[in-house]
Amino acid sequence: MKQTFEQKLEKKHFNRPPVIIYPLLKFFVLKSLSKKWNTKYVFNVDTKKVKGPFIVVFNHQSRNDYVFTAMAFPKTRLNFVAGYNEFFRSHLKFIFGLAGAIPKRNFVPDVHTIKECMRIIKKGGALCISPEGMSSISGANQPVAIGTGKFIKHLNVPVYYVNIKGAYLMAPKYCLDDRIGEVTVTTDILFDKDKLSSLSPTEIEDILNEKFTHDDYEYNKQVKVEYKGKDFAKNMHTYLYKCPNCNKDFTMLGEGDKIYCKECGNGATVDNYYNLTPIDDSKIFDTPTKWFNWQRKEVYNEIINDPNFTLTEEVELGMLPKYSPLKDYKTSEIVGKGIITISRNGFTYKGTKGDEEIEFTIPTDRIPTYGMCTDMSRFYTFYNKEFYEFYPKTESVGKWLLATEELHRINGGSWKNFKNSDIYKD
Repeated sequence: MKQTFEQKLEKKHFNRPPVIIYPLLKFFVLKSLSKKWNTKYVFNVDTKKVKGPFIVVFNHQSRNDYVFTAMAFPKTRLNFVAGYNEFFRSHLKFIFGLAGAIPKRNFVPDVHTIKECMRIIKKGGALCISPEGMSSISGANQPVAIGTGKFIKHLNVPVYYVNIKGAYLMAPKYCLDDRIGEVTVTTDILFDKDKLSSLSPTEIEDILNEKFTHDDYEYNKQVKVEYKGKDFAKNMHTYLYKCPNCNKDFTMLGEGDKIYCKECGNGATVDNYYNLTPIDDSKIFDTPTKWFNWQRKEVYNEIINDPNFTLTEEVELGMLPKYSPLKDYKTSEIVGKGIITISRNGFTYKGTKGDEEIEFTIPTDRIPTYGMCTDMSRFYTFYNKEFYEFYPKTESVGKWLLATEELHRINGGSWKNFKNSDIYKD
């Protein structure tokens, strides 16, 4: 019987990238992209002389971060850990194979990934991971994923970090348009083996969160880099969904250089520096990140004040193909439709999956957040190791993300917010 993609990935053993092909890939592809994107590198450690085995961690600002991280270690063959579902996309499948990328089901335990990462380290290789687990939604960093500290401590090798600034504004999560500006990449050592052995997993995660603390919008107010492009407010409403004036959800619209409320007219213009300028006397936040964080606090208060808080949405269901890779930059195949619901009782999908009717529920303490393959038009999670991608009828992904994360925390989930977060204060 022919093996499915999933079966092949589950049985595959991953090796270090090939000695000849990987450097050529860097020289002819990644180097040119790095130059095109006006990337500046700051080396606080000579990465040309670093020897394996070791780990590289990077803050995940954009879909282009693999370029910046790889070029920060010009003489090293890095094995990147990448999203499991990305291996099913035809334009990435071949490159991932050449680069020795290792698949990981995001935000759920994945024993096969851990074993293959250990294999690379035992062979003297260099493992590259994003502790946040996905690229930034808001332009600021996110708390590191559950188990990151335990994983790093278990591997027990030196850890280097790559800190990327400016990349989110070049490729924001809410829009697939690239805007050329400037990216600064700083590289240094984070832990040597002696330091690592003295730290607990929690202390490791605290240091990672502190080291990667960053907000691209605030950062650009200081460096004042102009980004080339147009329509800087395009699709911004997919994550800035709530009007700060009339407090209504899903009334915002981002188009051209304006984001405004279709109900009350409250809004702002967005310039090539990502500055928000209020339209007339509109009520607007200084940065999109502050707006996004305000929405989180609003969602948290909704949940706390209403024990029966519930979100419900009509969706199409996407899943990964069994044999043929996804083409035309698709992230899944539409195989059904139904209703998703989330409350304190869990996340539920009820609807069709191919020719069958299905229903399943995931407790909120087991679903910390969602993955998003491209932009904020859809999101995914895993259930019984299977990939489920949901395409909502309403542009509601931003609220689903925030509500799920806060329900996870309220119900005792392990993925906590930053210790200095003020959203839980009155």
